[in-house]
Amino acid sequence: MSYTGSPMTEAMYYILLALMNPNHGYQLMDAIKQVSRGRVKMGPGTLYGVLTRLQKDKLIVILNDDGRRKTYAITEAGTTALKVEYKRLMDMIQDGIILEERL
Repeated sequence: MSYTGSPMTEAMYYILLALMNPNHGYQLMDAIKQVSRGRVKMGPGTLYGVLTRLQKDKLIVILNDDGRRKTYAITEAGTTALKVEYKRLMDMIQDGIILEERL
């Protein structure tokens, strides 16, 4: 199964964003906290479930597996999917500008 381009979950988005620099699981949790400016704190259950899905969708790959830890990296397809999702989110923000008139 490959990624269909449907809207990403917040977890998918932040994992891909954090994997712009290859990382392993527990470091990835800190990287997600950093890229979300502390707003998103992801636990291991969510993280590893989403990593598995992203691997199946070929949006990430395992660069290294030493038996103790796996280092993940975003693929070209993952970068493309992240850019598409970023554009979708920005379009939603633009669509919401009508709210400013009412605030």
